Amino acid sequence: MSDAPAPASAPAPVTAKPAITFEEFAKVDLRVARITKAEFHPSADRLFKLQLDDGSGTPRQICAGIRGHYTPEELTGQSIIIVANLAPRVIRGEESRGMLLAASDAPKDASPDTQRRVVILMPKSDIAPGSVVS
Repeated sequence: MSDAPAPASAPAPVTAKPAITFEEFAKVDLRVARITKAEFHPSADRLFKLQLDDGSGTPRQICAGIRGHYTPEELTGQSIIIVANLAPRVIRGEESRGMLLAASDAPKDASPDTQRRVVILMPKSDIAPGSVVS
C-alpha cells in the first residue's frame, strides 16, 4: 500500500479572463497573514469572518466564502495568502478588508450537483505575517 495522496481530478473547464499587463498585476499587494480567529458569519451560510494578523500591528477582518470546506478549528492559527490592498467592502453587514486566495476545481456558479473542492493557498513553510508574496 502506498501513502501517496490520490491524484487530484482535473478541474472543470472555465472561461479564461482577459489578459492584463504586468503593471496592472504589479498593483496587487499579496501578503502572508495568520488567522487568529475564525467564526461563522452571522448572516451568511457560506461565509466565515476571519480575524487576521497581517503584520501591520492593526487587526484585519476579512469575510471568506469557504464555510462549507473548512471548520473554524482547522483555520485558526493557519498562515494564508491575502490580497491586502483590495478596497474594503461590507458583506452582509460585516466589513471585509481583503481577500484570501484559494483554488477550486469547479466554478462558484457550478450546478448544485457538482462536487466543488476549495483549497486555501498557504505558505509551505512558516514565515512571518506581513511577508510579501512575489
